[in-house]
Amino acid sequence: MMNKKILFYALMLLPCSYLFAQKNESSKIDQFVDVAATIGNSQQSFAASYVYNWRLGKKKKWELGTGFRITSTSGHNLNYITAGPASITRGTDIPFLVVVSSQKTENWDTLTVQNPFTTSLNASFNLGYNFTKKLFGGCNIDVVGFTVGQHTSATLTDKGNSIIEPIAKPTAFNLLLTGDNDLGSLNSEFFLKYRLKNHFSLRAVYQFLFTEYRTTTIHQTTSDGTKIDRFRNKANNFGIGVSYNL
Repeated sequence: MMNKKILFYALMLLPCSYLFAQKNESSKIDQFVDVAATIGNSQQSFAASYVYNWRLGKKKKWELGTGFRITSTSGHNLNYITAGPASITRGTDIPFLVVVSSQKTENWDTLTVQNPFTTSLNASFNLGYNFTKKLFGGCNIDVVGFTVGQHTSATLTDKGNSIIEPIAKPTAFNLLLTGDNDLGSLNSEFFLKYRLKNHFSLRAVYQFLFTEYRTTTIHQTTSDGTKIDRFRNKANNFGIGVSYNL
């Protein structure tokens, strides 16, 4: 059933490339489809995306745009830490500043998810620069979307005590709010892309990936009585991608 959902979302991306195509403005836009695979500590991911960028500046070196991305992740015995609210897990919950604020690790609990598997469909934001005709560097980040995935057993470790969660499930709604204010599963990349002949390019990818699971029968209770059921895995992964310019 899950494989059918992944195939369905992948097929959804194909007509997007034609829906937004404007070949008469090819000097002003850069649009491509891309697949990428990454690997990290006890986990891996696969992503397929459609990107539509506007070329900016006098020499059209800069690119800014949007797109859609499907990201599937899987792993084994992954640790998910308390996902927020940021007022409990970080020194501040102010957007953007939360990313560099201090970490309140004393308020973190750990949810160890046995066999996590998630598939997210998100709208993305893209930024890049053409160093040469062949070499392009960029970054992207998921902004908003939704996630489906496998329900699985998990173990919540709270102050040294372990509690079994029989049905942990992915957070369904994804939203970029920066740092520990974020909700759900979000993919972001820094990459270098080298253009080959016949519209193809190769990418070297550094990925920062959030995935999020929720408990359904148990929860973490903080010292102020806040009940928490969201737990997040933050992964630093590396991989490769292949792009095809339209």
